[in-house]
Amino acid sequence: MLGACVISAAPILVRLTETGPAAAGFWRLAFAAPVLAMLAHGAPEAQAGPSKLAMLAGVMFALDLGFWHYGIKYTSVANATVLANLTPVVVTAFAWIFLKERPRPLFLFAVAMAVAGAAMMAIQRKGAPGLNPPLGDTLSAITTVWYALYLLAIGAARKRESTNRLMLWSSVVGAPIVFLGAVALRERIMPAGPGGWAACLGLAGVHIAGQGAIAWAMGRLPTATASVAILVQPVVAAALGWVLFAEMLTPLQALGAATALGGVVLAQQVSRGKG
Repeated sequence: MLGACVISAAPILVRLTETGPAAAGFWRLAFAAPVLAMLAHGAPEAQAGPSKLAMLAGVMFALDLGFWHYGIKYTSVANATVLANLTPVVVTAFAWIFLKERPRPLFLFAVAMAVAGAAMMAIQRKGAPGLNPPLGDTLSAITTVWYALYLLAIGAARKRESTNRLMLWSSVVGAPIVFLGAVALRERIMPAGPGGWAACLGLAGVHIAGQGAIAWAMGRLPTATASVAILVQPVVAAALGWVLFAEMLTPLQALGAATALGGVVLAQQVSRGKG
């Protein structure tokens, strides 16, 4: 949940990078890689190359960044948020079918509750419909699959690999993918000024602390449970908008926030055998 709170700042920083959508993802991974290399230095497996799961995680995360950023560009923030918040549903289904992590009925209810709360918050957000809503909606929906596969790869790899090693190699693998995407799409690669560079560095910090915390937790929680906990993001994002931009919550948004948090807490309790 701490990791989810940290990465809630990512959308704000992406807008401040003054680069293209995929280019922002590149700088996030590129600036994070040297720090992750220092953190991974000295680990027993530090000299080994990336595992297949680490490489898979890097590819999936690069696709997640690219599709998500372009989804926001082409459709409304509300639509992109609702579609992206379907990730726990995909993760739960995959974990159930392929990892034999059979969820309890009450856990499925908690997932539905958390997703519904996030959707209630997103639906109330105002904004332009986007440059190409059908394309943006499609990209946002596909983003859910990429991030779900990323979480599943990290969850499987954490059973035998350290967090720092996974974060390092997934970043090293993912950075050139989003960079090539930015070049192919003729994006602006370099930030325009100091503010843009600062935002890129901020994204790297969010990646190390936020995504790193999530990867660490994946080694100690069922994959489906961790994916539900990440749904605190829209709640924290709404709180940031309230504090930083005086964007007051509507009654429906407040109800959605309470519902989403309630679903997250219930999922945690059920996963520990208390529900």
